[in-house]
Amino acid sequence: MLILLTNDDGIFAPGLAALERALRRLGDVQVSAPSTEQSGVGHAITFLTPLTAKEVFDGDRRRGWAVDGSPADAVKLGISAFCPQRPDLVVSGINSGLNAGINVLYSGTVAAAVEGAFFGVTSVAVSLEWDDHADYERAAEIGLDVIEGLLARRPARGSLFNVNIPTRALSGSPRLRVVPMSTARYGEAFERRTDPRGRAYWWATNDPPPPPSPQESDVTALAAGHVTLTPLDYDLTHRAAIDVLAEGPWHIGGS
Repeated sequence: MLILLTNDDGIFAPGLAALERALRRLGDVQVSAPSTEQSGVGHAITFLTPLTAKEVFDGDRRRGWAVDGSPADAVKLGISAFCPQRPDLVVSGINSGLNAGINVLYSGTVAAAVEGAFFGVTSVAVSLEWDDHADYERAAEIGLDVIEGLLARRPARGSLFNVNIPTRALSGSPRLRVVPMSTARYGEAFERRTDPRGRAYWWATNDPPPPPSPQESDVTALAAGHVTLTPLDYDLTHRAAIDVLAEGPWHIGGS
């Protein structure tokens, strides 16, 4: 099995290294990741300027390709230029911080997995709750268990999954919950400040998560200490609205 591994924290991130070691039990791992941290860039791509990349090493050990671009760029180049053939699996992570709820829409980690799914490759994003002393090795073991469970179920080519691991799940016997993504709104506040020259600027605040919902979601399951697995789809079409909008005549262009 050929696995393309990427992230949005940069090629030297500890979460990437831990997940690479774990994934090598499944097959050959090719690393193509941003050269610097790209958190929160979503599905940005580079197309107005040339995209550069170079192989990087840690002593004699080859780390992989460092791409001077976004996580989606790293996957595009990884599949198109660096992998000897189309990979069997794309994995993005381990991200330093959860990617649950509406953060999925902003996440470079998830966007990299979406890019893999675009290519028709089964893709998985893996994120760990932020901690200054995060146990990435244990998180990689949990992530590997989830990925092996997914592959055993033989998902369709191009399937897309989002995995989140709370800190509480790193000890004991964690439980996995297959849950939908929460769409509750949060993280909208800004604090107005003044710089030394008297100019105003705004800093996004770290709002707390929304209050618990009666419906189980990735946010509620993570709050309960469970590992979460969410199948995703990048097709944003609101299909129920198509027939409604198509009813009756439309008068456009003066006709």
